Amino acid sequence: MIYPKKISLVLLKAFIGPFIVTFLVSLFIFELQFIWLYIDDLLGKDLEFTLIVQLLIFASARIVNMALPLAVLMSSIMTIGALSEHNELTAMKSAGISLNRIFRPLILFISVIALSAFFFANNIWPVANLKFRTLLFSIVQQKPALNLEEGTFYNGIEGISIRVNKKDPETGTLYDVLIYDHRDPGRGNKSVIRSEQGKMEQTEDKRWLILTLNNGYTYDEVEEKNKRVKKHPALQSHFKEMTLRIDISSLFFSKDDEEVFKNAYEMMTISQLENALSDFEIKTDSLQNQWQTSNIQKLRINFNDNENSKGSSKNMMNQLPLSIQYQAVSMAMDETRKDIVQAQKARIELEENKRLENRHRIEWHRKFFLAISCWVLFFIGAPLGAILRKGGLGLPSVIALLLFILFEVLTIAGEKMTKAYILEPWMGIWLSTIVMAPVCFILMHNANREKKWSMPQFQKLKAMRFNSKRKA
Repeated sequence: MIYPKKISLVLLKAFIGPFIVTFLVSLFIFELQFIWLYIDDLLGKDLEFTLIVQLLIFASARIVNMALPLAVLMSSIMTIGALSEHNELTAMKSAGISLNRIFRPLILFISVIALSAFFFANNIWPVANLKFRTLLFSIVQQKPALNLEEGTFYNGIEGISIRVNKKDPETGTLYDVLIYDHRDPGRGNKSVIRSEQGKMEQTEDKRWLILTLNNGYTYDEVEEKNKRVKKHPALQSHFKEMTLRIDISSLFFSKDDEEVFKNAYEMMTISQLENALSDFEIKTDSLQNQWQTSNIQKLRINFNDNENSKGSSKNMMNQLPLSIQYQAVSMAMDETRKDIVQAQKARIELEENKRLENRHRIEWHRKFFLAISCWVLFFIGAPLGAILRKGGLGLPSVIALLLFILFEVLTIAGEKMTKAYILEPWMGIWLSTIVMAPVCFILMHNANREKKWSMPQFQKLKAMRFNSKRKA
């Protein structure tokens, strides 16, 4: 006798393993994509290892919305496909257990994942977004570390440009040092220092760069303020030893204030988004009422004036001198231009308000999208695995990737059309779900009726391999 509880445990054990592996692999692949995208901003800035780890952790939290649905889809196809391939699914059905009953423990597990995904999207995602945006912006703004290359000007220090013709890595001696000092913004590159050799070291707190130069010259351009024709004479002086103390605190990493990014829609929870949306609606109504009231008032005044002076206005204008007529026309044209500028300003303000409102509505629907997408992709993957009767990382993985790409393309297309005002925010975000939902019902119907997809080429290739092994 087969006990349903034991079947539930077997199904959960068979599903959880592939789910964890595929989720971690997907997360790692998307993480590599992130590193490849921002590698130029991370290299050469002497960042601490803990700082890079924090950035990668926050980036991982941001890409869960892609890794989690892919993991659900792949693990469901692999698990049910493997059970069907080894006739374990057939044995359960022969014992009188329906396919819906077989899927029940997995459905409960996916429900837990979906609830966790909703909690993550509403509470953890905004915080991770805020931390990631702030940290990434700070790293991008960070200047490269102090690294002098031979024959190349280094401009990382504010107000100083240094070029070293040659350097000895063993002794740290610099040869043929050329320095342009433009820390005074009003002088430009009018102070130049050149020496045969020198040495460079930093203070203990690494805030100051001590540059000791030997046997060189300084060139300072003298400004002549009183003469009309300025000849710009240069003052040259020789030195045997000179010590420069240069502030390099601008090379230190400084984290920007999170308050700058805190009010962005990606950093809000559902309650914060709802408050922001109500503010946008009030502002839109206020702008529209204000504009319509002002225009209606102007139209009424103009209409009353025209009605009262319809007969006499033409005669009065003709009796006025031409200069007064030109002045009246000019004033009317100025008023018209003001009305046009005011209308354009109101239109731009309303469009910007509508754009921000759309972004907030998209983000509000996105809080639920991750949870629902796990459900949709499970009900695609599980019956598809039962129909294919194939497990492992071969054919199921290929089909899962193709379906996931289709799902992501529809999601991105819907979001793009929403931002272009082609679709409403709810329709744009849920476009992929609306398209894929009928596929779920079709696949579940075929799986319950035990329909198989005929793959003649795959069967033919399998038979050829079997015959070759048999002959050998």
